[in-house]
This record gives sequence, C-alpha cells and structure tokens, in this order.
Amino acid sequence: MIDGKILIEKLLKYAETFLHLKKRDETYFRNLLLKEFRLAEPYYGELHLGYIEKLDVPDEITEEVAAFAVENGLATEESKERYSTYIMGILSPLPSEVNERFYELKEKYGVEKACGYLYDLSVKNDYVKKTAISKNLKWEYKDGARVLEITVNLSKPEKDNKEIAKLLSVPKTDRKYPQCFLCKENEGFEGTSNHPARENIRTVSLTMGNEPWFVQYSPYAYYNEHLIAISERHVPMHIKADTIDKVLDFVDFFPNYMIGSNAALPIIGGSILNHEHFQGGGHIMPMHKAPVKTEYYCDKYPAVKIGRVDWYNSAIRLCSKDRESLSALSKEIVAAWETFSYAACGIFAETDGVKHNSCSPIARKTEDGYIMDFILRNNITSEEYPDGVFHAHPEYHNIKKEGIGLIEAMGLFILPGRLKKQLDMIADILCGNAAYDEKAISDPANYLYAHREMIKKLYAKTQGGTVKSAAEDIVREEVNVTCKNILGNTAVFKDDENGDRGFDEFLKTVGIVRK
Repeated sequence: MIDGKILIEKLLKYAETFLHLKKRDETYFRNLLLKEFRLAEPYYGELHLGYIEKLDVPDEITEEVAAFAVENGLATEESKERYSTYIMGILSPLPSEVNERFYELKEKYGVEKACGYLYDLSVKNDYVKKTAISKNLKWEYKDGARVLEITVNLSKPEKDNKEIAKLLSVPKTDRKYPQCFLCKENEGFEGTSNHPARENIRTVSLTMGNEPWFVQYSPYAYYNEHLIAISERHVPMHIKADTIDKVLDFVDFFPNYMIGSNAALPIIGGSILNHEHFQGGGHIMPMHKAPVKTEYYCDKYPAVKIGRVDWYNSAIRLCSKDRESLSALSKEIVAAWETFSYAACGIFAETDGVKHNSCSPIARKTEDGYIMDFILRNNITSEEYPDGVFHAHPEYHNIKKEGIGLIEAMGLFILPGRLKKQLDMIADILCGNAAYDEKAISDPANYLYAHREMIKKLYAKTQGGTVKSAAEDIVREEVNVTCKNILGNTAVFKDDENGDRGFDEFLKTVGIVRK
C-alpha cells in the first residue's frame, strides 16, 4: 500500500524542483492535495527526498499517483492515468504564468531560452511522454547522398485514410466539447475515455497572419522539440495566401524552428483536417539537407533564388532575404498549383467538382534569409489505385497504408507500432528460428498475412539459412527501400523526362523558367 501522506511530500518536492512551485505556496498546495487524496492530516516525520531532484522524467511520481488512486477508489484502472494528469496539472504553473515567463525569457535571453523553459516544463509535468517516446525504434537509411529517417512509433495508433476524411464532414453545429484534440478549450480539460486529459498542457499565445494562434509541444514528439502551432479558431485546414503570411510570421517569431503545413485534403493531408494547425520544431528534416538539382529564375522576382529540390517527391525551393518578394511568389505558386492540370502526368486539379491539388509549404529562416519549400501533392484516385494514385501503392501497404503527411514527405517516416513484432517475426522466419509456412501466412487471419509477398520474396534469398542479425538487416533494408519507393509514389512529377517536362510546364504558369 502506498502512503498518501508521503506521496504528497514527494509531489511537493518534485513541483518545487521542476514545476516552479514557490516555497511560499507549499502549505496551500499541501492542503489541496490532502483534500484530493481524502486525507485529514499531512506527514509529520522527516523524509529524505533528495533523489527526486535527480529525476529526468516524472514517471516514478505519476505511476505512484495512479497506483494510489486505484488503491483508494479515487480512480479506476481505466481512468488512473487521467487522474495522475489531473494532479500534475494542479501542480503546474497557471497558463497565464507560463505565458508571462515565456515572454520574459524571450525578451531577456532570446527565444531559444524561452523555448527551453516551455519544453522542459512540458516534459517534467508529464505532457510530453519522453519515456514512451524513447521506446520507439529509430534508424537512418542512407540512399546515396540522400538520407531517410525511419521510426516505428509505439505510442500512436495507425489511422485509416477514410476515417481521417470523415473529419471534414463533421457538422459545424456539432457541440462536442472540446470540438477536437487541438482546440484551445483542451487547456485544463479533464478528459474522457476517448479524449485525453489535458490539465497539464501549457501553451504560448502569439499572432500569425493577424489572427490569434498558440503553440504547444507534441506529446508524441516525432523529433526534437516537436511543436504544433494551432489556430484559436476551430476552422478546417486550408492552403491559401494567408497560409504563407502565417508561416513567415512564425519563423520571424521562432527563427530557431522550422514550420510546415500538411496539405489540406484527405490522403495527402495529416490526421486532423478539421482544425487549422502547423507542425514545427528544432529538427533539420532530411529534405532540408537535400540540395537543389535544377535552378530556375523569375524576372518578376529577381531577389528570389528558385530551384527544384533533389528529392524523391516534387518539391520547389525559394530562398531570399526579401520577405515581401518571397511571400508574393509563394502565394502565386500556391494559387497556380490549386488549378493546374497536366494529363501527361496524370495530374487533374479537380474531377466532378472535387478538388485534388494541394501543397505543403515549409518555412525556415537562416543566415541566408528565408527558405520556403513547397511539396506539390495530389489526392486523385483511380480504379487501379483506389487509395490514391500519388499515395503509397498497394504493394507497400503492409509497411505503410496511412496517409503520407508533411513529416513523412520531408523524409521522416513514422511507421505503425505493429511492425516491431511483425518484423521480428519475419526475421525469425528468414533465419530459420521459425518455420516458413506459405499456406499459413496466406490465411487472412494470420498475423503476418499483410507481409506474405514480402516474406516469400525475402525467404527465397535466405532459405532460412542465415543468422538472426543478418536476417534483421535484410528485413530492415526492405523497409528502407519501401519507404523510398513510397515517397516516389507521392511524386506528382516523376523523376523522368516526362516528369521534368511537366514540372517545367507548371513553373511556367507563374513565370518561372530554367536558368
């Protein structure tokens, strides 16, 4: 049994060390916790709690809170994590205090110091699940001069594109509260069985495109200081001229971070399309490291360098110290792509009144000025490719069927957690630790059914006669090549003569030509 009185003292020590709880407020918060834990008096003995100051993450504390809650009828097994989130929320600084402190640090020491404060608080109050994130599998795939980063994510469920698309059709009169996981109203929300608790979330407000926005760190954190910028208004995702103003405002405020928007349509967009938001953070994405392979120019905007990025999908890069010129050309590109069709490449801006073209603008700020990348996307489907012509093709769905959003289009793949076990099982077959039974894995009920063709191909190479480490390398290499090929599938202009011609034809619509 956990002693609730001692647990309260541990919580207070932790909050004073990591959550900026002032010593003057200790008695007040002790009494709050006594009420929450249904205790009549505090612990009166002497405790040695110095070890708490050495904690990197709050897991030990939050797990004890959850266990105590279940033991004492304060929560069930199903709700115990929400209860521990509630307690951490009580002990965290108020949202207004966090905003004030962030801006004080930004003004006095710079934005990086302010970001460090908000990120550390988000980890220490258990909003950013650092321990769970650390369990994800991660590796790099070097493909010549290009590099892909691949993760098997063990904390986020795989989503179906059809379910994601339904979000756009949710009636605007829906009174669900909060309306979605991103809404400002999540701040302090207690959560439900199907909506995570958010008492411990802390955000910072700012203005982007003359509109109220706020930023928070992602609990999933796919990369370093993974930040989400979110509109205070619950409005659908869109890519228009105002998107350019917003992302440029962001990098002026956060020159230490990149920022990008998912395309605003199903299949090619992110997992949340009904609330405008961007993905940002301190990570240099694989696509950012890719050079320009073809240079262009535009007489109308001589201050802007223009190039086609040497990348798997179809990407344009603009560079300039002149924000106004870069912004103006960016807006022309966004508007032109929305209506561009090119039958030779299978690109149709719309069919039967349904729009298919969108793009992902990604902004950065460096010593050389502003950099704006555009990944051109199209979500048209066909009888051959009902999940998307420019989406991962069916032969790759065993690895990734979910939409290829902004982060993956930039070369950081987030693969479903099921693959950890499945890939290990396949490696066992390849090295002979498990029998290869073609008939068994051809049964749709078999756990490895989705991988049956891949297993057949790889087993033909090994015949079960290799060591486990070599088998693991073979499986991983197959995943690497699959991810590369998926990005090739998403390219609206393929890396061939026909694709080059189509790319040039599109750029000509905004007065951009090869040097």
